[in-house]
Amino acid sequence: MDAKPLHIEDLHRVERLERLAAQMDSAFRIPGTKIRFGWDGILSIVPGVGDTIALIPAAHIFHSAYKMGVPSHTIGRMAFNSGIDYVIGSIPVIGTVFDVGYKSNRKNAALIREHVEKKHGGRLAPERGAFV
Repeated sequence: MDAKPLHIEDLHRVERLERLAAQMDSAFRIPGTKIRFGWDGILSIVPGVGDTIALIPAAHIFHSAYKMGVPSHTIGRMAFNSGIDYVIGSIPVIGTVFDVGYKSNRKNAALIREHVEKKHGGRLAPERGAFV
C-alpha cells in the first residue's frame, strides 16, 4: 500500500484541526445575527470549570502543532491566544462574551495552516487535496 504524499497528510491534519476549532469557536449562530459561537462559549457559562474543560481540545491543537513541526515561536503565540482566552474567559459574564468574540482555537488553527503552507511553498487547496 502506497503512503499518501506528505503534503496530503498535512492537509488532512490541518482540516481536522480546523473542524475542531470551528466546533469550539463557531459551530452555532445566534438567529437573526452574524454572531457565531461554539462549545467554548457554551462551556464558559460555568466560570473556571467550563474554561478548564475547553482547554482539552486546545491542548490537542497544541500537541498536533508540535507533531507537525510548528516552530516554538508560533507555539508561543498559540499559548498566548489560549492563555488570554482562559484567563479572561474565566471571568463571569464578561468571559462568556469574550469567548464568543475571541475565537482562540480558530486563531491557532490558522497559525498551523500558515506554517504548513509555508512549509510546502503554496496555499492549501482543500477542494483539490493539493497545494497551488
